[in-house]
Amino acid sequence: MPDGGQRVSQEFVPGPDTARAFRDALGRFATGVCVVTCRSAGRPLGITANSFASVSLDPPLVLWSPAKASRRYRPFVEAGHFAIHVMADHQSAVCLGFVREGAAFDALTWSENAEGVPLIDGCLARFDCVQEAVHDAGDHAIVIGRVRSASFEEGAPLLFVAGQYGRFTTAP
Repeated sequence: MPDGGQRVSQEFVPGPDTARAFRDALGRFATGVCVVTCRSAGRPLGITANSFASVSLDPPLVLWSPAKASRRYRPFVEAGHFAIHVMADHQSAVCLGFVREGAAFDALTWSENAEGVPLIDGCLARFDCVQEAVHDAGDHAIVIGRVRSASFEEGAPLLFVAGQYGRFTTAP
C-alpha cells in the first residue's frame, strides 16, 4: 500500500457459519439499483433490486434475481411482463419505498404500458420486458427478460455497496 500500511484480509469457506462474512464480501461489489415492476392481481407491484445484468444484445436479454424469501417473489416469477427501472442518484427514497412495500407508487409519476405494467418516470433507464425464462438459483431465481423497448436519459446512477446507497464520484 502506498502509505506503508498493511491490508487485512479474511479468508473463509462460505457456509452456514460464515453467512455474514459471505454477505459482507459480496457487499464489497458496488452495484446499480433498480426497481422492477409488474401487474399482480390487477394492481401495480414493485420491488427494489440490485441484481440486474445484461445477458445478450442479440436477442436483447436482461436478467434480475428475486429472493425466494420475499413476499413478492411469486408475483414476479409468474409475471409475463415486467419493467426494470435503473434508478438515478437522487432516487434513494423511491428505492427505500419499494424495499418496504410493493405498492409504493403514491408519491411517483408513473403510467402503464399496454399490459398494465407500471412505468416509473424519471429513471436513468427503463427496460420493458416479456419474460423469456426463469431459472432456479439457490435462495433466488434468475428471471430472464426479452427487452421489447428501452429508454434512457442523462444523469448519475444510484449505487449500492456495503448495505448503503451512494453516488459515484471520480477519483482524483
